Formats: sequence, structure tokens, C-alpha cells
Amino acid sequence: MNSCTKLAGVTAVLALSAAPAFALPSQAPSNPGKGHPPATTPVGPPSSTPPANPGTPHKPATPGPKAGPPAKAKAYGRYCKDQSRKHVKGERGTPFSKCVAAMAKLATGSTKNPRTACKDESKKHVKGEEGTPFSKCVSAGAKLLKDQATEDTADQS
Repeated sequence: MNSCTKLAGVTAVLALSAAPAFALPSQAPSNPGKGHPPATTPVGPPSSTPPANPGTPHKPATPGPKAGPPAKAKAYGRYCKDQSRKHVKGERGTPFSKCVAAMAKLATGSTKNPRTACKDESKKHVKGEEGTPFSKCVSAGAKLLKDQATEDTADQS
């Protein structure tokens, strides 16, 4: 093969491989997934529908990543900010993630006692740290319950 033929072959391969990058996007997505419902379709039950379980009060969901500061103030992680985010070998999750899960249990009402909610936390002292992950979690749970109680009394006024 002469160099001119090789050059033409390489140019053709490069042109064909670059063609998809310059192609116009198609109208249909390549992976449609479930997509979003149309804007006119209502999401969730109508506002006149009573709650599924009228015996328990409605608790709002945790805020999303694009929520504003007032909504994020109710996020459970702020109560656990003093917990370690370092993963311990052989343990499932970090002390921080376990604490956040415990705060979610307390906030939703699946448990009412911070000690019960934090039972999965370690009770071992870490050198140089004040308190144990369990004690920090129980303290954070008490603060969460206190904040919820003051919020409920403010809502009733």
C-alpha cells in the first residue's frame, strides 16, 4: 500500500467516527425512561382527599437538593453535623448516615424515643472525640423532638 491510500483510509475512518458527534439530535430521546407526566396531569391525590391514616399527623417529606434554606433547615443532617463521616471497616454505613436514619425515624414517628432510634450506633469511645456516636445521636434526637414540639405549638397558635 502506498502512503496516499493509507492516508485516504485513515481520513475516511476519522470522518466516519466523527460523524455521530456532529449529527443533529433526534426528536425522540434515545432512552425515554418513564419521563415526566404532562403539566396538565395532577400529581398525587386531590386536595379534598382525606389522609390515608387519619390517626397520624401528616409530616412533610425531606427537602430536595434544590430547596431553599428555610426548607433545608428541617433536614435531618443538621442535627448530626458533629458525627463522623468516616467509614469504619466492617461496619455498615457511617456514624453520620446512621444518625440521619435515626432522625428520620424520630421525625416520621416510627419511633418516639431517641435511645431506641439510635440503637444501631456504636457505644465505643473514639480517642480524641467527645462522647460516643450513640450519645451524640441521642442528643441530636432530643434536639429534633424539642424542635418539633416547639414547631407544633407555633403552628397551633
